[in-house]
Formats: sequence, structure tokens, C-alpha cells
Amino acid sequence: MADIVRRGRLRKPALRRGANMLAALMAASALLLATHGTAAAASTKSASAKTSGTKAKASASRPAAREAKARTARKASAAEARTAAAAKGAPRSKAAAASASSSAALQQASSAEARLIAVYELFGRGQPRPALAKARDLVRDYPNFQLAQLVYADLLATQVPPAHAFSDATGIGRLRSDPAMADLREESRRRLQALRDRPPAGTVPSQFLALSTRSRYAIAVDASRSRLYLLENSDKGLQLVADYYVSVGKSGIGKATEGDARTPLGVYYVTSSLDPKSLRDFYGAGALPINYPNPYDVRRGKTGSGIWLHGTPPQQFSRAPLASDGCVVMANPDLKQLLRKVQIGATPVVTAPSLQWIPRPQAEKEAQTFTSAISAWKDARANGNEAQLKKFYLPDFQRSSGNKKNTDGFSVLHDEVEYAQGKRVQFKDMSFLHWRDGDDTMVATFGEVFEGEKSGRTRRQYWLRQGSEWKLFHEEILG
Repeated sequence: MADIVRRGRLRKPALRRGANMLAALMAASALLLATHGTAAAASTKSASAKTSGTKAKASASRPAAREAKARTARKASAAEARTAAAAKGAPRSKAAAASASSSAALQQASSAEARLIAVYELFGRGQPRPALAKARDLVRDYPNFQLAQLVYADLLATQVPPAHAFSDATGIGRLRSDPAMADLREESRRRLQALRDRPPAGTVPSQFLALSTRSRYAIAVDASRSRLYLLENSDKGLQLVADYYVSVGKSGIGKATEGDARTPLGVYYVTSSLDPKSLRDFYGAGALPINYPNPYDVRRGKTGSGIWLHGTPPQQFSRAPLASDGCVVMANPDLKQLLRKVQIGATPVVTAPSLQWIPRPQAEKEAQTFTSAISAWKDARANGNEAQLKKFYLPDFQRSSGNKKNTDGFSVLHDEVEYAQGKRVQFKDMSFLHWRDGDDTMVATFGEVFEGEKSGRTRRQYWLRQGSEWKLFHEEILG
């Protein structure tokens, strides 16, 4: 942490006298400076080099005014900077644009988190009093935001002259060993990591190879960053529109058994939305159950139930990064945003140890390789060759429909071949979600309409790659 602080080059050496008490705050601020400070300085230097003639002379004669204006720009958040520029009718400088870009990186994050980031930035730039003012307003508006309360307390400490400060060696030692303080420091680190390590533009999580426009949104959870990413789906493809801090299981990830306090990893779908009036206050603004264990989990013998995305109790704004019994937990204001967007049965939820973001063209290319496999399955069924069709299925294949118990899939193969033989069928609204964790699996969801029929049905199939071939091991008839 000390190395991070040194790299951040905080502007007021006097602040370092409280380094023991302020280490987490200084490191957080340094991370922000290291993220975009160099770029902003380079942009400012470039802009100054291009100034000439009368403008250069006027600029040189008013260094104090120029510095005051720079401080004002740094104080403003990205949104405030845009508003101020518009009101004055003047374009933003490159330096201001770089700062705005950094602040805007947390796309539609909760206002509380964005305001906390602004506090870090002000402190890191050697402006403790404006930072204190913003922190005071933040804890006033969100009194249950524990991390903000800690930052506010640290900033208050900077206002105490060293000669009047109490000796706090014993107290600092206790604070360092307090698990709650360690949790808050880790929460701070992960929130800032999400700002520093942004998904590259034009990329999607590697699991989302194709997504039907019937699914308006998709959710991806990166456990290593304690982050939930919300992606919007349109005719232009998936685009990141918001991301939020989340907590996962107190024992980590990779759920295997009931009660292990781990968050499951895999590809899931939101199955319902629970009214907060029917829940204990513990779950906050509501809950979104997912279909854990899915058929792939069941195949591997995993157990457990009741995995939800849910909120926090009223007295708690957010929880530690590892704090739940296996659920994904969000701050209530963030969950409320999510509740307005999810679609029951149609919103996929990927939970991964660490998300890998790939360019959209790469995802489309990988989707095409699987399309050939599912097209071959469709052709075998239409040709009426039951023996050929059977080659696409694993011996333990099962099929489920609605609330009916799983049945041996081979008992329905004959009827399906008879029904489909010789008929043309149209596949539509296709989604391919790829999951790798030792095995290589694909969750394919699509609608099908046979020639001469006005409506069809929706299938969700679970495929497993064996060598160079894809094999079906489970299918759900959704409607």
C-alpha cells in the first residue's frame, strides 16, 4: 500500500503525518491519480504548447487565475463539468475531458459510489477541505454507508493539528486488527479497482456469444472485482450500461453443497422477482432468484438452493466483499435499478471468478462454430433418421417440461422424429451462452416454428463438448 501511495504523489506532504490512520484513504486516492493523472498532465502540456500569440501572452500574465480555474475543474464531477461547460458556452479542455472520462468510467453507478469516488479524487489532489465537505454531504444523505463514514472520519482527522492530536498508537493497532476495518479497506480497494480496470470498449463477457433481442438485458458478475455488470441488448449487440459493487459468499465462490456459504459459478437465468413486502428486512429492496442448481450443476452432483440477487437491511448500505451465505448482494439503490430492467426467465446471469472481455466480432465468430452443430442436429431430425439423431445425445440425456419430472430423453426421440420428419422448421431468437470450467458447455435457447403452425415452442438445451463434437445432455421445454 505504501508503494501505491508513493506512486500517487500526493500533493501535500503534511498529510503524510497521519499515514497510519489515513493509509487506506491515501492509497485509494493514489490509485485514482495513477489511473489518469499522467494522461491529464500530458494533455494539459500539449494544449499549452499549442497556445500562441495573444492567447499565450494573456495566459502567462494570469497564472493565478489559470490555477484557480484548474482547481475548479478538478473539483467538479464528470456531470458537473459537462454542465458548467455548457452553461459557459465554452468547450472543455483535453485535461478536463480526461478527468471527466475517468469519473464517467463508473457507468451509471449508484450516486453514492460516484460521490465517494469524487471525495477520493479531491483528497488525492491535495484538497482535504473540499473533500471533507463532499464526504459530510455524502454521509448525511447515506448515513448507513459505512465506508463513507470511515472516509469522513479520516478526513476529519486531517483537520486536527499534530500538536493537539491524541497519541493513537494503541487505538491504531486495534483498528488494524479489527476484521470490520479490514473489510472496509477491501471494499474500498475493490470499488476503485473497478474504476481503474474498465472493460475495453466494444467487448462483451466471453460467455455471451449470442443473445436474442428478446433478452433486453444481461447480467455478469465478476467475483474477483466484487462487481456486477449490466449489459443492454439491442440490434447493435450487447453494450455495457451500468455496473455496481456487490458482495458474494463469505466462503468465496464455487458452490458445491448446501450450506457451504459459497456463490455458485455458471450460466443461470432469473426465475422470479420476490416482492420485498413478502421478505424479511434482511433482503432489502427485493430479491431475484436464479435457477441454481442448473442442469449442468445437477449433472456434477452439486446441491443447494435459494441463490438470489438481493439487497441489504435498512441499517446497512453495503456488505463486505465476502459476506453472504452464497447470494449476490447489492446496495438497495442499485438493486432497485436492476429490478426495473430484468425479465423473468429471459435475463441471463453469468457468475464468474473473473470475467474475460472479448471483442464482439470474436464472440460472433465463436457463435458460428456452434451454429453448425445445432444445424446438423436440426437436419438429422428433419431427415427422420433416428439412429443419426441419437448420435447427438449423451446416454444419460434427460428432458424436462414445465413442472414435470425429468424423463429419459430417448423415450421421446421417436415421437419427435415422426413429428418433424419432412417438415421445414424455423429457428428464431437464438441465444448461445458459453461456459468453460474444465468442461466445455453451451446453453442454447431458441424458439422453433414448424411449417404450417402459427406458434411454436421454446427450447433450452445444455450441450457438452466431447472431443470435436457437441453432445446434448439436457433439454428444457419452456413453452
